[in-house]
Amino acid sequence: MELILEGLWSLAEAGAQLLLQPFYYISIIVILLLYRRQVVLERRLFHVRLHSWGLQTWQTALGGLLAGLAVSVVFVFLGMNLTMEGMLCLWVVTLVLMLFRIRYLCLAYAVGVLGVLQFVFHLIPDPAEAPVLSDVVRVVRELDIPALLCLVGLLHLAEGLLVRWQGASFAGPLFFEGKRGKLIGGYQMQSLWPVPLFLLVPAQTLGGVLPWTPLFGGDAWQDGFSLIGLPIVLGFSEMTLGMLPQDKARVSSSRLLGYGAVITVLALLAAWWSPLMLVAAIAAFGLHEALIWLSRYEEQQRSPMFVHPLGGLKVLAVLPGSPAEELGIRAGESIVKVNGVPVPTKEDLHAALRINPAFCKLEVRNLAGESKFLQRAIYAGDHHQLGAILAPDELAPAAVRLQP
Repeated sequence: MELILEGLWSLAEAGAQLLLQPFYYISIIVILLLYRRQVVLERRLFHVRLHSWGLQTWQTALGGLLAGLAVSVVFVFLGMNLTMEGMLCLWVVTLVLMLFRIRYLCLAYAVGVLGVLQFVFHLIPDPAEAPVLSDVVRVVRELDIPALLCLVGLLHLAEGLLVRWQGASFAGPLFFEGKRGKLIGGYQMQSLWPVPLFLLVPAQTLGGVLPWTPLFGGDAWQDGFSLIGLPIVLGFSEMTLGMLPQDKARVSSSRLLGYGAVITVLALLAAWWSPLMLVAAIAAFGLHEALIWLSRYEEQQRSPMFVHPLGGLKVLAVLPGSPAEELGIRAGESIVKVNGVPVPTKEDLHAALRINPAFCKLEVRNLAGESKFLQRAIYAGDHHQLGAILAPDELAPAAVRLQP
């Protein structure tokens, strides 16, 4: 009973510590602004709103909370020997790496670099003539790199599941400038999840002893335990021109799950055999970088999916609750005929929709190249608004230029 009460008290202290940290609130504000920017861009390109930035913010906050609780429960049995100096060192390295590339704002890169530095610092003598440098070397040497690498692996497992769950639903259609200046359609898949972590760490004062011994921490658990609140942000950003968002999310999710599993296994092995720590540290940022370059290479090799075929109009996206959604039109399909009239251009489409003021018949070519015939009654005021966002043509109002 005393152990349960002490655990609840430690959880309350960690929760208060987390709520007092401005980083968690700042991350939610950044996420809100990110989704609001997406809505503004949709209005500029399509004159409609496909997403709700308020709903997206709440959904990602909920997803991040569930991911944080799941990872925290696992770390109750793993534990971590992390001091405030070590946490500060981790944040400083992360911010420095971010100055080189924004995608380096990821725990995998910071922990990997610190793991390599720890290996190097163990090979050189203490810099006694420089006290500040000596303190830095001491802090890096004392970091529990295998535990941090295990945290990296578990967080990417959680990210993989979040991408599988929410990645495609937050994808936003955009017009891109192709390699030869021709406009093509595509999707920007970008999400951020604020993840509150509650990590079990050894306490410096005597307290209740755990009935089990966590994997990381060694003999430090004999003096008791406590919980610390650590806010983390998981980020996912992909661009796809040759795949549907749900297919891209499925591929990215599988790769993130594989990466997380590999890093977690290497971290557990490094805790058993220390020479593997350097291998795990290099793999943390090396494999992460390889996933990014592989995704970019595949996109360059694929043919653009959202370009108009000969004699038809490619559908880039469908507005929720629109006549196109009720008809069963899907992104990636092509509208070939409307009311029996071929529609090779958008102007032909609008003219064909006005032929029959009470009814609409469409011939649509699906992703398999087969024709399907759809029909629906037309109501007053919506015969011009089918609700299908078409791939861009030369008259598109704006486009996004691909750049690093």
